[in-house]
Amino acid sequence: MNAALRTAAAYAWRILVVGAVVYAVFSVLGRFHEVAAAVFLGLVVTAVLRPVADLLARRMPRPLAVAMALLGSIVLVLGVLSLVGEAVAGERAGLEREFSDGLGRIEHWLEGPPFRLNRGTLDDLQSRVGQFLSGHRSALISTAVSGLGRLVELVTVFALALFCSVFFIHSGGRQWDWFCDQLPETARAGVVIAGRAAWRTFTGYTHGIILVAATNAVLVGLALFVLGVPLALPLALLEFFAAFIPLVGSPIALSVAAVVALASKGPVVAVVVIALIVMIGQIEGHLLHPIVMSWAVRLHPVVVALAVIGGAIAAGVLGAVVAVPLVSVVWSVRQALRRARESACSQV
Repeated sequence: MNAALRTAAAYAWRILVVGAVVYAVFSVLGRFHEVAAAVFLGLVVTAVLRPVADLLARRMPRPLAVAMALLGSIVLVLGVLSLVGEAVAGERAGLEREFSDGLGRIEHWLEGPPFRLNRGTLDDLQSRVGQFLSGHRSALISTAVSGLGRLVELVTVFALALFCSVFFIHSGGRQWDWFCDQLPETARAGVVIAGRAAWRTFTGYTHGIILVAATNAVLVGLALFVLGVPLALPLALLEFFAAFIPLVGSPIALSVAAVVALASKGPVVAVVVIALIVMIGQIEGHLLHPIVMSWAVRLHPVVVALAVIGGAIAAGVLGAVVAVPLVSVVWSVRQALRRARESACSQV
């Protein structure tokens, strides 16, 4: 009994220490979320573009290779966004007509079985929504104005992320070597091992999640295009970005697609889109993640769910995005240091 209590106490204090460290990290992220988001985005850009820059650096000076890689990626992103904008603008007139007809079909559907709502209830709901919007017009305007401030913050974050990524891609290795040289010799070896394991896991996770997100976006875009759902390209792009939040991002994005399908094509197509949500979720959870994420660290789905929810509670959307790679990096560092200790003990 005493041995069991000692074992439980030993694990308990370790869990408390890990919890305190995670809470401290997310508290710092929440307080300096703009800087944390910029550094995180800079690391993501570095993980994606550094292999490209290394390949280009074989044929040209490294500063020029870094510039080519960054400018090429910026042109690609702006091209995709302009293509999405043109698609939305081209379908605007048809969308207004389809959504107007779709709302009428939804009302007619709700009036029939099994809901059997009377028209007075629906008209009353519409009038209440109109009264709410007219009564809270000033609040909506102030929210829109504050949104401009958030837009400025977003542009600042992206600019800082781009600035950081330039130096990370160009001379990130030298910066890490300089940092390690400032440490005491007794701690330098462990930090080097931990840093290599952390970067290997982070780059593997980044490449894997981008591949999973791109696969999901292609599947969603093709399915919505075949079903004739409007805004297939923007919804596929939404699915791409939503996939960066594991477990919950893709269902939320596909739920938006289901609402669009319901308003534009009716309940039958919406049911097909919901079936698509289930099918893509199964493909992502049982095929893509086990295969692709083996490049990084395989985490149990319960750990992933707890990390996403805990990160969202601690630091909002940024925490939800950062939580899983952070847990993966921490676990890989722990495993690397453990293997290093075991190897050192076996050699003694």
